[in-house]
Amino acid sequence: MGYRDIKRGNPKKESQIIAVINQKGGVGKSTTAINLGAALGELKKKVLVIDFDPQGNTTSGLGIEKETLEQDIYDVLMNGVEIEDIVCDTPGPNVFVVPATIQLAGAEIELVSAMARESVLASKLAPISDQFDYIFIDCPPSLGLLTVNALVAANSLLIPIQCEYYALEGVTKLLESMKMVKTRLNSKLEIFGVVMTMFDSRTTLSKQVVEEVQKYFGPTVFKTIIPRNIKLSEAPSHGLPVTLYAPTSKGSIAYSKLAKEVIRRG
Repeated sequence: MGYRDIKRGNPKKESQIIAVINQKGGVGKSTTAINLGAALGELKKKVLVIDFDPQGNTTSGLGIEKETLEQDIYDVLMNGVEIEDIVCDTPGPNVFVVPATIQLAGAEIELVSAMARESVLASKLAPISDQFDYIFIDCPPSLGLLTVNALVAANSLLIPIQCEYYALEGVTKLLESMKMVKTRLNSKLEIFGVVMTMFDSRTTLSKQVVEEVQKYFGPTVFKTIIPRNIKLSEAPSHGLPVTLYAPTSKGSIAYSKLAKEVIRRG
C-alpha cells in the first residue's frame, strides 16, 4: 500500500511523534529509526520516518536513491514545498519516508533568520500527522537548530545509547536542551524511552554500561537490548531494513521485540 492509499483512509488518532536523538554520532540513531519503523510496519502500524540528518543515511537505508530526488526535507523547510508532496514509499509494508540530502545542512544556517525558526518543522508536519500511528524524526548528531525543530515538533524522545565507554557522555547536555525546549517551546515533550544499542554479550563493559544507564534513567530504559549484529550493518547497503534483509537475524528479532515494547508503551 502506497502513501496515496493511506491518505484516502480514515485519519488516525493523534500520532506518537518521536525524535530519535543523541548528539553523539555512531550510536545507532538511523539504524533504530529504520528498523524500529520497519518492525512497527510489520505489526500493521502506519509509520513515517523523517530523515532530518544532512548525511541522509536513513533515506538511503530505506532504499531511496538520493541522486534521483528533485526535492527533499530542505525544500519543505525553506522553499514552501508541502511535506506530503515528498513522502516516499519504502520496501517495507506501512512504512514511508521523508528524505534528506546534503543540502539540508544549509538549513541550519538559513533557519536563523526565519520567522518562528524553532517551529518550522512542527507547522509543516501538522497537516499530515494524523495519517500515521508513529512518526520518527531521525535527528542529526548535534544540538543545533535542526534538532531544536525536531524537539518542538515531537511529543517525546527516543534516546539510543551505545554499550561502550563514555556512553553517557553528553547526555546531560541533551537533557538540558530538552528541558529548555519543554519550558519555552513544547510543554508536552517527554522521554519516551532509552534503548541500548551495539550490545556485545561477550564483554563485561557492555553489561556494566547497561547497568549504569538503567541506574541513570530508571524504568524509561527498554528491556529489549539491540545486539551488535553483522546483518544490521549490512542491511543499509542493500537499501533494506533488517526485517526484510535478514528477518531471522538477531538484529531483526531484537527490533521486532522492541517494536512490541513500543506499542505497549503507547
